[in-house]
Amino acid sequence: MTTTLGAIVLGTPDPPALADFYRAMLGWLEVDRQPEWVRLSAPEQERPGLSFQLETDHTPPVWPQRPGTQQMQAHLDLQVDDLEAETERACALGATLQEHQPQKDVRVLRDPHGHLFCLFLPGA
Repeated sequence: MTTTLGAIVLGTPDPPALADFYRAMLGWLEVDRQPEWVRLSAPEQERPGLSFQLETDHTPPVWPQRPGTQQMQAHLDLQVDDLEAETERACALGATLQEHQPQKDVRVLRDPHGHLFCLFLPGA
């Protein structure tokens, strides 16, 4: 028996809009688009993919984490070759750079719907 990771799924109040952000950020292909579900995949492989499902009551996590607040359950780490240029590009696409940055070679950002993600250089 073989088990493999099929996709990571992010909940959002607007799956098509958030998928558009990550499609532009990653250069991935759209495989399926419905109002309540969108799935992306890398051009050279179908899986694992990145999917977006409708969650009308989505509450973004607090960063940095504090007891008694909405905690981050997971985040995406995106490897880049130019940290500053890709941070600027992500922000131009609608991401926001977070004030708290725990490492000098990693940038913590929020996507347009509040999910945290990190940009990092190889070796970080």
